[in-house]
Amino acid sequence: MSRITEAFKNKKVFIAFVTGGDPDIETTEALIPAMAQAGADLIEIGIPFSDPVAEGVVIQEADERALNDGCTTDKILDMVARIRTTNDVPLLFMTYLNPVFTYGKEKFMRRCAECGIDGIIVPDMPFEEKDELAEVCDQNNIDLISMIAPTSEDRVALIAGEAKGFLYCVSSLGVTGVRGRITTDIGKMIREVREVTDLPCAIGFGISTPEQAGEMAKQADGVIVGSAIVKLIAKHGKDSVPYVSEYIRSMKDGMQDSSK
Repeated sequence: MSRITEAFKNKKVFIAFVTGGDPDIETTEALIPAMAQAGADLIEIGIPFSDPVAEGVVIQEADERALNDGCTTDKILDMVARIRTTNDVPLLFMTYLNPVFTYGKEKFMRRCAECGIDGIIVPDMPFEEKDELAEVCDQNNIDLISMIAPTSEDRVALIAGEAKGFLYCVSSLGVTGVRGRITTDIGKMIREVREVTDLPCAIGFGISTPEQAGEMAKQADGVIVGSAIVKLIAKHGKDSVPYVSEYIRSMKDGMQDSSK
């Protein structure tokens, strides 16, 4: 059983996002085990990129800080390998097609497998073009995570039917970022997915408070939070570990409250 599948077994899952190398590699390397210790069941690591089209200002600025500090894909891969020597938390990369193809997709996936990455999310890759990466991901036992958006509509069944690991359900139109309210009919989206697959569904984009996490956990198998965590890192920099840990514990509490 894969680490991703194991994480979703019999519980609601909290997925935390961090931009690799923000503000530096050393801080990210300290953050990831601390996030797992605080209750993050899966952790997404964003590979910084100069044109992150799915990201809002918060994560764009994190990418800039990481790149300005000299972060590279190789440095992130080496960091993951070091973390894997002491930590078994499922790890995903959030990246874009350009960095993968620039690195070389076969080499990139092989190195992901060697260092212990469990899955990859590529938000700028249309479902119709997933074959660009699907085969090389399968060869390296890496789950290529599919995304479903409010605009997917009649394509939901098609996307869900071929998905691996879990389904990333986008709660809102537009880019990532904290939102005061989430107005999408999440329940309808989840019901459509469940008609064609038993894969877990995790909701992302815009979730930032324990109350929102609790509401989403009532409907989905997992909750994904990124921008709210990256904002804490932007505020506290190299001293952000305890603040991020405290925030994750509060979000997990909110999710557990929803199940009572």
